[in-house]
This record gives sequence, structure tokens and C-alpha cells, in this order.
Amino acid sequence: MTDNIVAASPASPIPSPTDGYVGDPEVRAKWDDLYADRQQLWSGRPNGALAAEVAGLVPGRVLDVGCGEGADAVWLARGGWDVTALEVSGVALERAAGHARDAGVDVRWVHAALTEAALPPASFDLVSAQYPALLRTADGSAERALLSAVAVGGVLLLVHHAGMDTREANDNGFDPADYVWPSMVAALIDDDWVIEVDEERPRVVPDGGAGAHHTDDVVLRARRLR
Repeated sequence: MTDNIVAASPASPIPSPTDGYVGDPEVRAKWDDLYADRQQLWSGRPNGALAAEVAGLVPGRVLDVGCGEGADAVWLARGGWDVTALEVSGVALERAAGHARDAGVDVRWVHAALTEAALPPASFDLVSAQYPALLRTADGSAERALLSAVAVGGVLLLVHHAGMDTREANDNGFDPADYVWPSMVAALIDDDWVIEVDEERPRVVPDGGAGAHHTDDVVLRARRLR
């Protein structure tokens, strides 16, 4: 693992927003501003699709991509998973580490963009990306980073809000053409994988938090065979 990974436990310090960040500073600043604007951005509960899809899996090593304030990471750690959680916002990461400390669980925090994190390849039994804001590039680097992190026999779970990829660009700066969607990842899956779930379903919406108005999910679950 790289130097930007900080172990957090009940006795360890909370990482600083400037500790070893690897990625575009403008992206970090954008997300830091979003989190700093509210005392709590998300609901504080694990995502419903994650809880449903993980229920039958044996706990192992998991990468939580875009961990936000840490609800999924803490829930996974409580369930016996060895958790590495990645996030570009230092503000969110501080909150996440604090929640893990309060819960008495260990999580390795990675302050980096997914494509810059230099994670060990093929080393996670589960890669979970819940509603990630992954920037699209011509070479598909984010999509390939998700796939390459999964160990043989492991699972990639990618969940997003249904219909977001077909929306029009708006005045707030959101353009779906800028981001990675589940269909783009599915298009890269070859004979080394099997797609176990690729569907749209009603979302299990946690009470409160940003994004609660979204009612449906796109769920992609793929297992690496070799």
C-alpha cells in the first residue's frame, strides 16, 4: 500500500485533509467545500443496495470507493470486513475516521482519487462503489481501476442513481458526459468475469441526507473468474 494510506483505530489520530493527498487539488477543493457547507451531508446509514448485495458474501478485504463520511466503511468493518476506504475530500475523511473511532472499528483511509491511489492490483474480495462521482476519461482509467482492484473470485459492486446518465447538462455544472456510469464498466467486462446482477430496481432510501429524492438504483454486480 502507498504512503497516503492512514490506519485509523480507536487510538489512532484522525487524518488531516492535507495528509498525503494524491489527485487533482481542484477536485479535492470542490468536494471539501461541499462537505464543509454542512455539518453532515449524508444520512449516516449504510447504503441499502450494499447491505442487500453483501448479505451472502463471506467477509474479506473490501475497497470502499468514495467513502464519504464513512457509513458504509464502518458498517462493513462491524460485519468483519477488512476495510480500505478511499475518498478525495479531506473534510469527509476526517468525519469518517471520527465515526470509525467512535464505533471502535479499524479502517484504512486512503486520501486520493481512485485513478491516482496506486492500490495493489487484484487484491480486494469486494470493490464497492456506491453512487461514485468518477470522472470520465478517454482511456477509461476509472473504469479499469475499479476492475483491476478486484481479486480473482472477488466481486465488483457498482451502484448508481437510475436515469442520471441520460439527464441534460445543467447550470450547476453537472454534465452526465463527464462521469462514469455502470453501463461503461459493464462494457469492459470480458470472459474473465461473470455478471451476476445488472438491473434497475427501487432504491432502499435512508432517512435524510443528500440524494434522498432519488427513488431507483442501477445495480451492477460482477464476479472475477480469473
